[in-house]
Amino acid sequence: MSKQHLAIYLKDHLAGSEAGLGILEHIEAAHGVGRIADITTRIRREIEGERKVLARLLDQLDASTSVPRRIAGWMTEKALELKLVVDDPGDGALRLFEAAEAIQLGVHGKLGLWKALQASAQDNPVLATVDYEPLIRQAEEQEAMLEILRLEASRAAFAEGA
Repeated sequence: MSKQHLAIYLKDHLAGSEAGLGILEHIEAAHGVGRIADITTRIRREIEGERKVLARLLDQLDASTSVPRRIAGWMTEKALELKLVVDDPGDGALRLFEAAEAIQLGVHGKLGLWKALQASAQDNPVLATVDYEPLIRQAEEQEAMLEILRLEASRAAFAEGA
């Protein structure tokens, strides 16, 4: 049963990362070049690498990716994208603020994923095949970058006369 539980957990995070990647791509497209795009491009590339770790673990568990979960991840991204457009049709600071906050929440969940897998590695040989410390540090760095971006966007979105 633990193999099945682990596969479900990994598939859920893989689907969540798919939604996050879509939002990051939208931020990059909206903000072109510059610091915001640099941050989101870096995080997007790192998430793509982290997805490979999840896929490798799923392969070791002989668990395939889940089409319904992938569809749910895609639908989550589209629903969030629609919400952001409705909230800020001009693609301004509020949209950036809310998108950065959503991505930051996902990154925080991913940090919890790596810590949970690390804590369980001593009891599961599949999980013991990964060095979680670099993944944990990377998630912490992503969270810190997103916090700076989020707070800057909040000042722009909530400033008097904005």
